[in-house]
Amino acid sequence: MASRPLKIVGLGDSTTAGTPGFRSPLEAPPDGAGNRESQYAHWMMRSRPEWAVLNRGINGQTATEIRERFGRDVLSERPAYVIVLAGVNDIYGGASAEAVERELAAMYADALDAGIVPVAASVLPYDGATGRATAAIFTLNHWVESLAKVLHIPFCDTHAAVADPVKPDRLRGSPDGLHPDVDGYRRMGEALIKTIEDHGARATNR
Repeated sequence: MASRPLKIVGLGDSTTAGTPGFRSPLEAPPDGAGNRESQYAHWMMRSRPEWAVLNRGINGQTATEIRERFGRDVLSERPAYVIVLAGVNDIYGGASAEAVERELAAMYADALDAGIVPVAASVLPYDGATGRATAAIFTLNHWVESLAKVLHIPFCDTHAAVADPVKPDRLRGSPDGLHPDVDGYRRMGEALIKTIEDHGARATNR
């Protein structure tokens, strides 16, 4: 009997959807549209074809808007993991890190209550970020990593995966200054695979 694929939901905004090269299945039903390589879900499934990674990203959404569809887009799918990547649009719009933290904490809790493992992902940089926005992203990402340790849930530093190694508050490569290029999405996929596999290995060895 063939084993069931590992189901993973990628929940978030444009950096989950694959903007600007790809429109997610929620944005262009039923299968999405554009360059499929411009999304981390593609690279995860290319490397791990036995996984089913569902792209549930919507460009421009805030953490509050993403949380509002958690039941429809995550709980209804009953995945093993949900990758939660949200908050950059809030910060871009002037919100504080603390405002995003409340929404992220609620999503992590909702996942855990449903028996789903939340993967806490760090918010990505963007090239035009002001000093205030960069500081807010740093504060938020430090909080995400710290809470992940407290909750014993996997943390993935997706920020580091796409950041310029010389100027970590900027993207390593970008077609529009706001979103990763295809190589950045590939790097995100690789980082997420490692995070999930490391978590699975630890769970097996307990």
